[in-house]
Amino acid sequence: MKGIPVKIIIFLILSAVIFSIIAYARGYRFDFKDKTISSTGILAISSSPKAAKVFINEDLKGVTDLNVTLPPGDYTVEITKEGYISYKRSVVLKGEIVETIDPILFPINPSLSPLSNLGIVNAVRVAQSDNIVLISENETETDGIYLFDASSKPITIFAPLKTLILKENLPTGSRLQEASIIFSHDYKQAILDVPLGTLVNSYLISLDSENQELFNVTNSKEALIGAWDDERGKEIKKVIETFPNEIQKTASASFNIVDFSPDQTKILYSANTNSNIPAIINPPLIASNQSTEERNIKFGNLYVYDKREDKNYRVGDPKLDIDNIIWYYDSKRLVYREEDRISISSYDSTNKQTVYSGPFENNFFAVNSEGKLLILANLNPKSNKLPDLYLVGIR
Repeated sequence: MKGIPVKIIIFLILSAVIFSIIAYARGYRFDFKDKTISSTGILAISSSPKAAKVFINEDLKGVTDLNVTLPPGDYTVEITKEGYISYKRSVVLKGEIVETIDPILFPINPSLSPLSNLGIVNAVRVAQSDNIVLISENETETDGIYLFDASSKPITIFAPLKTLILKENLPTGSRLQEASIIFSHDYKQAILDVPLGTLVNSYLISLDSENQELFNVTNSKEALIGAWDDERGKEIKKVIETFPNEIQKTASASFNIVDFSPDQTKILYSANTNSNIPAIINPPLIASNQSTEERNIKFGNLYVYDKREDKNYRVGDPKLDIDNIIWYYDSKRLVYREEDRISISSYDSTNKQTVYSGPFENNFFAVNSEGKLLILANLNPKSNKLPDLYLVGIR
């Protein structure tokens, strides 16, 4: 070392330290047995709720949240917590890559809480909001149309309802049980179709306040719906314009858009023709979703396109009705109604789990902004002839 300036020695030492820190941060480790330096990957594992046990290749590694450094390879990660449905996933870990795993663990026995006591004949979700339109016809003075806000924190056992229109304000003989509703593009108004004898009356109603006076739009209904459809098309176009140009072209020609994810980064759609999704990010992003894609789309199938990772996944069964699949509140998952149960999967259709298989009626289900499930159920059919709205505590 004699004759080497002190500044150069300090520089070399600092360079070696900085290099070691960078190498360590990127996943390189020294193998004392083989006396070699090799790259590793990191599994960043979290869960909701926390303090769940983490098994990697059946070996307990600790509880969430934790980071596990491992050599590249194939791993099976299982996350368990007493009272919750276990989560299991296969991962191909690569060197210098952080793979994130962050499941929601759903309770094995979810709770049920009543939200109404009207006797509900129909319920309709109001787009991606916490609002639900409830239709009650129980031969009482409370029969009518109500708006329920599922995000509200009720002080009493039943959350307050906003009255939209009472049946007593409709023509005598109107059949609310057969009524249907069509929402405006901004979900501030709706057309209520109510059968009366052999005819159907159409009324324009506000969703912001009670409608004490009827506004019959039977003769102008189609024109009104057409205007709403035009406005809805403009709003869809604005969202589509945030996607890459090639995807915009493909979506315009081949997508029947069912819904955007709440964060508007993903499209749930059915293919209206056989087509191909062009590659926008090539090569794929490092540490992107490892699930198998389907970029050759086929007519009638349901898919999800993710613009952040430029990935396209087929979801659900080809026979699945588009009314039976909705986005979960976090934009990472999908909720399905499947015959006698309700399931949740990742948006790429993997890790599907049944979260509720108890009684529910009218094929109605919804999810609020807290990730809880809403259903119509009748838990006492011997004494009660109609279902009511219930909150299912899956979070």
